[in-house]
Amino acid sequence: MSSGIFSIGVSGIAAAQMALLATEHNVVNASTPGYSRQTTVQATNVSVNTGAGAIGQGVHVQTVKRMYDSYLTQQVNSAQTQVSELDTYYSQIKQIDDMLADPNAGLSPALQSFFSGVQSVASNPSLISARQSMISSAQTLAERFHSLDTRLVDLSQQVNDRIVGAVAEVNVYAAQIADVNQRIIISESAYGQPANDLLDHRDQLVAELNKLVKVTTSTNSNGSYNVFIGTGQQLVVGTQVTEMAAMTSSADSSKIVVGLKTAGGAQELPEFLINGGELGGLITFRSESLEPVANELGRVAASLALTFNAQNSLGQDLLGKISGDTGFVGNLFTIPDPTVLPSSKNIGSGVLSATLEAPTAPTPPNYSGNFSTNLTNSNYQVKFGAAGTYTITRMTDNQPVVLTATPPATPGVGPGTVSFDGVSLNISAVGTSGDSFVIKPTAEVGRNIEIDSRVVADPRLVAAAAPVTVTQVTTNTGAMTVSQGVVGVGYDVSGLPVTLTAATATAPATGKALVGVAGAWTAVYSNGTTASGTGGEINLANGTATLSKLSFSGMSFDINGSPAVGDQFSVQTNKNPVTGVVGVQDGRNAVLFAKLQTQNTVAGGTATFQSTYARLVADNGIRTREAKIQLDAQGAVLDQAQSTRDGLSGVNLDEEAANMLKFQQAYMASSKILEIGNKLFDTILALG
Repeated sequence: MSSGIFSIGVSGIAAAQMALLATEHNVVNASTPGYSRQTTVQATNVSVNTGAGAIGQGVHVQTVKRMYDSYLTQQVNSAQTQVSELDTYYSQIKQIDDMLADPNAGLSPALQSFFSGVQSVASNPSLISARQSMISSAQTLAERFHSLDTRLVDLSQQVNDRIVGAVAEVNVYAAQIADVNQRIIISESAYGQPANDLLDHRDQLVAELNKLVKVTTSTNSNGSYNVFIGTGQQLVVGTQVTEMAAMTSSADSSKIVVGLKTAGGAQELPEFLINGGELGGLITFRSESLEPVANELGRVAASLALTFNAQNSLGQDLLGKISGDTGFVGNLFTIPDPTVLPSSKNIGSGVLSATLEAPTAPTPPNYSGNFSTNLTNSNYQVKFGAAGTYTITRMTDNQPVVLTATPPATPGVGPGTVSFDGVSLNISAVGTSGDSFVIKPTAEVGRNIEIDSRVVADPRLVAAAAPVTVTQVTTNTGAMTVSQGVVGVGYDVSGLPVTLTAATATAPATGKALVGVAGAWTAVYSNGTTASGTGGEINLANGTATLSKLSFSGMSFDINGSPAVGDQFSVQTNKNPVTGVVGVQDGRNAVLFAKLQTQNTVAGGTATFQSTYARLVADNGIRTREAKIQLDAQGAVLDQAQSTRDGLSGVNLDEEAANMLKFQQAYMASSKILEIGNKLFDTILALG
């Protein structure tokens, strides 16, 4: 009897001692990241059957169990990787939002200042100081584009550097997980018991890895983990590690992308496979915000330069020079051609180059519209197939573009020149099937827009005047007036001067007509009807409608009133052919410069410079606010998930203090059993 008492007491002491050890372990690890509360699992020893019934033989500890739920841990990891992604994305996009919306350092004040300078020239075209002020404001505008683009380039480099750093951390965690896998396999196979602390350590490593990139796990029969990224790409399999690589993009050498190291070398991963965590946030920020903002900023710069240059080339400078004259400077702004990047994986010898197309011009016969560009804020991918065929895909929406070919080229089959979205692409030599190129039409315009150095050196070269003028003979007695006129792209003044004379129309026409235009002409009447011809008479009436506009040689003039027969109007260049005196007070072309500020010049003639930039600021601001709202909401989800998990796995010091008292009392009670057993044994010995 005393032997049974001793064994039961000893088993109780041992069980209480292990429970106290587990409790103490919980207390000292209460602040250890990833630690799961542990508890002992007890069971009764096998009973001894007697004639009086089964007699218990005490207790033993089956195992030390960690309070862990894989589902709750998965919920925490899922919420954590989204929080890390959103936090990274928000911290980056907030910098762009602050930059674009700055009322002093943004683009809007520089644009306004530039057009104020243009308006000063329109008001005082002969003042050199006004011209110099306009050029200075143009240089300031170019510098503003430079500074904004430089900041975006800095952000791009930060993204590259952070990707490199995050990939290095991923590899460290992956190696540690593989090492812990090995230790778990050895520990659990040796003792047949769970390696609780190692399991917690591994789960914490996975949690830290999950902050860098979203991962999924599976458990092998030997207790080791497999860790996957993306759609199942292996990162850790048992004790084996496949390292990530931060590598230069094959499509764009300015970008660092993520790959996996294989036996055949590093393999670049598509960006859609990298989601969640810091890496996911960086890549999403770059593709959805950074690159579109740089392209949109470049689109504004390119549209401004192209439309302003186009209008400037239709004018006359203060020296009397016009388009075609030696020394005439048609372009105030200089911008680079689109960037064409061949893939580093290309095996062929394709040769591609691109230019920005001239803006869409006002159309005859009135030339009253405005210039506009068809540029988008997208990059494009050219991919070659068999037999020189190719497709061009707009990368913002992954849709093929509609191609317009310049004969004899055929759209989609090179070599040749094709046009799309305001870009002209020349394929000098086709690539091999599978070769690809990336075209960046506007990405580098903001950082490279400049003012022509010749105009900077001599403000007189700004073409503020119009190249033609109309004078009315002083002896005219009729009421007809002819406007000073506007010119369109390709205008020709070689046939000037032209004298328009009012005469009696010849039968069968009636009324009056204008004569004097030798070449082709187009007449527009007050009811919108048109008539055209070459030389001869231009009727002043078409039924009840009267002549309202006359166009010839790329020039257009408004007509009002009725002339007397014999009235004359002289259309001539804005420079006296004898004296060489030019119209120094003529600012008609500068007025058209100024109108560009409020005209729809961007996006196919649907938006102004200011509205395009304002929409860029607004869109980026909306994305920034959305990111902040999502971050706050996902942070609340993470807090809730962690609270639920901690309710099961976390250490509650008050509870552990109570447990210590309980197990201490159990230990003392078992010790008392031994004391009683010892007294009984002494009594038996005394009887002997």
